[in-house]
Amino acid sequence: MCLRDTDYPADPYPGGVPECSFVHLDEASYPLRPDPSALAAWRVGAVDLDDWLAERSAAPMASRLPVLAYGSNRCPSKITWLRDQLGLAGPVVVLRTVTRGVAAVWTTGVRERDGQRPAVLAAAPGVTEHHSVWLATADQVSVLDRCEERGKRYRLARPRIQARTEDGALIERPWCYMALCEHRRPLLVDGAPVRCADLAQHEALLLSGTPATTDGLDAEDVSGEPHPDQWPAALFGYGLLQPGRSGWPMVAPYVAGPPRPASAFGTVYDTGLGWPAMMLGTEPAVPGTLVPLCDPASLLPTLDRYEGPDYQRVRLVLAENGAVAWAYAWVGATAGLRPFAPAK
Repeated sequence: MCLRDTDYPADPYPGGVPECSFVHLDEASYPLRPDPSALAAWRVGAVDLDDWLAERSAAPMASRLPVLAYGSNRCPSKITWLRDQLGLAGPVVVLRTVTRGVAAVWTTGVRERDGQRPAVLAAAPGVTEHHSVWLATADQVSVLDRCEERGKRYRLARPRIQARTEDGALIERPWCYMALCEHRRPLLVDGAPVRCADLAQHEALLLSGTPATTDGLDAEDVSGEPHPDQWPAALFGYGLLQPGRSGWPMVAPYVAGPPRPASAFGTVYDTGLGWPAMMLGTEPAVPGTLVPLCDPASLLPTLDRYEGPDYQRVRLVLAENGAVAWAYAWVGATAGLRPFAPAK
């Protein structure tokens, strides 16, 4: 099954948006469904999304970072425009997302290229909205930088907000393009911003007001090029990477807070080699430790080498509350694996 761009036109802004998560390529969107047994945590039909991406020589989910899309970047036709006009390449993964306490609101100025009023993100206490998150490659973020005129009209930042995707994952502080210049600040009408959900484009063009001095959000500006290993800033250890085990000294210098018990979806096996192997599944049966990290991008290459080719680093949605953590799933040979019996 695929959804054609023609069913989701870009005009009027912000354009048509599928009511599902999808991966976009060649003017078509393929619906995604969550599955914790998949290495990508998502499937295209019956196919693990990571396998689907690999077949197209594209980066896996673990090599992409979450960028909140609250305006036209959720629209498949706009994604095709980015391909045609700005050289966007490869599959674009777009996850349907719920946010709370923030809203897409109309900006003070209009777009030069078509005279339409765009959106910007602003604080909105008590408000729940549906948006999307791109799981974007570094090259795709570079294209978004040009589209959003990063450093001129918008800045790339990480607001202290949460976005929950359809698989239950809680994305803390997603990357987001936020207002920089006055024309992209929220438009205040009678002293308050106007939500895009409350007013269509043709009505928004008639608005008159003043630019807000702030979007009301606590955000950390991003300098330079973001790296996908920066998110999530947490590790799920179920074997030798837990406190007190032989791999812990590698992790300890990067610990950012108290480790705590957690569990993951899957099954753990005994390799007979002195360490366990976790295979992903649908039941929360793998006990372990959630470790908050500082600077995960510096730690993870070391752990990748330590774990070796029989393990693949993935992002797990933990069973307790949807927290996301890095973990190492077994992808080696399964012959000889036996049910794991915890030490008494």
